[in-house]
Amino acid sequence: MTDSSNKEVEEKRAARPSSLDISEDEFHAISESVAEIVEKYFARVAELPVFPDTSAEEISEKFPEKLSEDGEPIEKLIEDCRRVIEKSRHNGHPRFWGYVASPSTPIGAYADLIASALNQNVTSWRSAPAATMIEQQVMRWLGSLIGYDENAHGLMTSGGSLANLNALYVAHRVKSSGEVSHKGLWNRSAPMTVYASDQVHFSIPKAADVLGLGRENVRIVSSDERFKLDMRNLREQVERDEREGFIPFCVVANAGTVNTGAVDPLEEIGSFAQERDLWFHVDGAYGALGALAHEKRALFHGIARADSVSLDPHKWLYAPVDCGCLLFRDAARVQGAWTQHAADYIKVYEERDAESFAFWDYGIELSRRFRALKIWLMLRYYGSRKVSGAITDDCCMAQYFAERVEASEDFELLAPVELSICCFRYVPVEFAREFQAANDEERASLNEKLDELNAHIMHTVQRGGLAYLSNATLRARFALRACITNFRTTRADIDSTLEIIREAAREIRKER
Repeated sequence: MTDSSNKEVEEKRAARPSSLDISEDEFHAISESVAEIVEKYFARVAELPVFPDTSAEEISEKFPEKLSEDGEPIEKLIEDCRRVIEKSRHNGHPRFWGYVASPSTPIGAYADLIASALNQNVTSWRSAPAATMIEQQVMRWLGSLIGYDENAHGLMTSGGSLANLNALYVAHRVKSSGEVSHKGLWNRSAPMTVYASDQVHFSIPKAADVLGLGRENVRIVSSDERFKLDMRNLREQVERDEREGFIPFCVVANAGTVNTGAVDPLEEIGSFAQERDLWFHVDGAYGALGALAHEKRALFHGIARADSVSLDPHKWLYAPVDCGCLLFRDAARVQGAWTQHAADYIKVYEERDAESFAFWDYGIELSRRFRALKIWLMLRYYGSRKVSGAITDDCCMAQYFAERVEASEDFELLAPVELSICCFRYVPVEFAREFQAANDEERASLNEKLDELNAHIMHTVQRGGLAYLSNATLRARFALRACITNFRTTRADIDSTLEIIREAAREIRKER
């Protein structure tokens, strides 16, 4: 190539005036500043308030209202990022046990950075070859880890809600023999019905509503004294619906409810589903990963019978959100449920099976992040034994919480601890004495007062910034709820939280 040709190529390669590329020095400055923020955050997260002492008005005042036309210096942006951290609630704090949200591991956080830099749209092998195969491998690993299927198929989702929606859609299509494709989503003369316990996550009736099945066609099965699905009531409801002309098509079991962590009798439900030709879906968004704790494995006996399983690595595998997943065994049936005429631009022409793979054949999303990288790196970095140990310790922490509650005169345990959730309430000693002498009407009144007191305690503790609990309603009683999916939690954190609750109760009662 001549010198003039070289010069012409270089001129064509020159950055255009509107390019968003930055200089090498600027890039290093940003990288070092961001890495420093992340490193310091992980180092001091236990020292931060769990919930910030702030308000919506104060946060609004901290950040600019008007967008700059000419950009702002990186130093100002980094300082604002520090303010964002300062005004955030911290899942990584050892006394954060609200909802079901585990802290991120450092390797998981940096994996997200790599995935974002790569910015792959993981729709199919041809769009993201390595990412697609890593996601398929992660599905097999997760299937094996929870005792489902070491050759499991599946796909990453934003979370359990989308996984459950995908599962219910597939179940309906498979069990309606594809007739819905030309007759509409349901047959009004013979509605199709879903069955789930009264402890089911609200994403299941919501999914039924989204699909046009209607919430009224999700039959709510009663739970027993341990908050597990009652098999007798399930059988009764299915048989009654069949007599009345409904078409039962799916039963949803909980592998760890979000209220108490109860695991439904999976083996019995699986047998019943097979007997009645129902799709068997296990909602394990929170709890299925509890199977990694060796002493809890027996609770999940029967999960291998499921047609599909939802689980969320961002709930109990210490992965950053968003990171949900749907597992299934029969890829052909799932693909058949989604088969339709595709737009020309997403048609796949590769001849090899592995290279013609597309995730849109198995789920709702077309645009999809490279979610699997953080699980892939984290499991390889720590190894399954260490991850299993962290989950086992979470379960032990919840059991210790329950033991401390039961050993105290002023607390009451409201549900058995099965996995890593402890539900309890504060009961002043004088209330306990009144209960013993009270009749049913008087006890109802005392329970109402306790509900009000515990709700006030929860809000006070949350805003106090020293610990964070959520709540559940169990048999019409307000429960304080600690869901421990946090590898930083120690017994000292639990002991101090009980004292924090007591102090909040004293202050509340003093004001009244």
